Amino acid sequence: MNTRKSINADNTKELELLKCGDLVLLDGFIITGRDAAHKRIFELTKRNMPLPFKIKDQLIYYTGPCPSPPGHVIGSCGPTTSSRMDAYTPELLDLGLKGMIGKGPRSKQVIDSIKKNKAIYFAATGGAGALIASCVKGCSLIAFDDLGPEAVYKLYVEQFPLIVAIDSCGNSIYEIVDSRN
Repeated sequence: MNTRKSINADNTKELELLKCGDLVLLDGFIITGRDAAHKRIFELTKRNMPLPFKIKDQLIYYTGPCPSPPGHVIGSCGPTTSSRMDAYTPELLDLGLKGMIGKGPRSKQVIDSIKKNKAIYFAATGGAGALIASCVKGCSLIAFDDLGPEAVYKLYVEQFPLIVAIDSCGNSIYEIVDSRN
């Protein structure tokens, strides 16, 4: 069994060295975005318009947070199925996105782009949105407020438990599991 490694979200070199299957406790700033936000980002880039936030060197978490209950920073914020963003991901990686957090396997095109851009894909545990919310220590809306929960938020996380699902060399935990069956 792999031991958990504490990793800072801002340390690009450290992220590149992680290997498929590594267990990680992530600290630092990440952004959120789901289907609607990805579509809007994609449309802006296709029209050569500036994004309302920096995409380079960011980790994006595929989640649509629930409203925060009284006394909490954020509501439940479990991962969304990542393949729904596959059409947009290679372009975002080419723009400098350094990684994604979600659940489920990714397409061959995304894996190829992860390798090309030395990026990373983390899997978060589906069904654990309330537990994940306890790792969020700060939350602010940064773009597309008209999208509600699908807006882009900046989160500060501490000890966010993740698994390296696809490392910067393109090794995929989903292919390893499939090959064992």
